[in-house]
Amino acid sequence: MPDTSAPRLIVLRGNSASGKSSVAEGLRARFGRGLALVGQDNLRRTVLREPDRPHAPNIGLIDLTVRYALDAGYHVVLEGILYADHYGDMIAALHADHRGRTHAYYLDVPFGETLTRHATKPEALAYGEAEMRDWYRPLDLLPGGIEALVDADSSLDQTVDRVLRDSGLARRHAPES
Repeated sequence: MPDTSAPRLIVLRGNSASGKSSVAEGLRARFGRGLALVGQDNLRRTVLREPDRPHAPNIGLIDLTVRYALDAGYHVVLEGILYADHYGDMIAALHADHRGRTHAYYLDVPFGETLTRHATKPEALAYGEAEMRDWYRPLDLLPGGIEALVDADSSLDQTVDRVLRDSGLARRHAPES
């Protein structure tokens, strides 16, 4: 069994409705306790009610939350749109400072598919195609080539399997509740 004691940092980025939250939840369900989910939307929208803009306070809160969880021994999944020009420096610093392994993924889903996926979500009535078109940035990759691409053809299970395998967090038994 792989060593799962050293905390791992997993970053999941992509456009709205690309599957980031579903992958994060799938990782949590498969891994179980000891894996912290740090969601950009939760900290930015719910905790601070902050617009997504460069240098906003939510960027520091995300950074602190990820660092705290890693220092406490948790594996961390950071997920969100996390635009490269807004969050890139913070993610690069997390990657550079993290003593354990870091794995970053960009979910590359075409705009039409994000619309189809969005229609199945509970918040589908809260915002629509116009807002999603404004938010959409094709291949908004971080500098330095640290992200692996996950294309729209990768199923949820395939993507979760890949991340668990790549990170060394795959387990042979059912997770604890």
